[in-house]
Amino acid sequence: MSSIPKNKDELELAISSIFPKLMADYRSIPESKARKLGVEGNVKGTVISVSDTVAYLIGWGKLVLKWHHLRSQNQPVEFPETGYKWNQLGSLAESFYEEYRDWRYGDLLIELESTVNEILLLISSSSDHELYGVAWHEQWTFGRMIQFNTSSPMKNMRTKVRRFNRELT
Repeated sequence: MSSIPKNKDELELAISSIFPKLMADYRSIPESKARKLGVEGNVKGTVISVSDTVAYLIGWGKLVLKWHHLRSQNQPVEFPETGYKWNQLGSLAESFYEEYRDWRYGDLLIELESTVNEILLLISSSSDHELYGVAWHEQWTFGRMIQFNTSSPMKNMRTKVRRFNRELT
C-alpha cells in the first residue's frame, strides 16, 4: 500500500493498521507518567505530555466529524476551526491540550477510541466517490482531509510516544 491512501479501502486500512498499535503504546504508559512532560510538541521547541498527544488526536478527529456534520447540513465550515487559520495550527493544538487538561488518562484513551470509531463508521458509510471523487476543501478530497488528521498524525504520535516510553525505562 502506498503511504497515501487513494481510495476508501486504503483509507480504512491506513487507520485500522496504525490505530491498534498506537493504542497498545498508549496503554503501556502508566497513568502516573501520562502527564509528565517529555514528548516533542507540535509547536517547534515545545515539550508536551503523552496525554497532550491523545488530546491532539481527539481534537483533530472531532474536527473532521464536525466538518462533515456541518457540510451534511449545508452549513458553512470554517477551516480548520472557528477562530483559527491554517497558519495557527500550533495555537489550535494548544487549545486541544487545554480542553482535555483535566481528563484522566484512561478517559482520554476511551474518548480517542470512540472518536476514531466514529470516523471509521463515517468512512464505511461514505462512497469511494464521496471520499476521493470530488474536491471537498480547496483542492483536497474528504478522504485526504480525513487522512491528514487521523492516520498521518497517528504515525507521528506513535513515533513520539515510543521514544518517550523508551526514555522512561
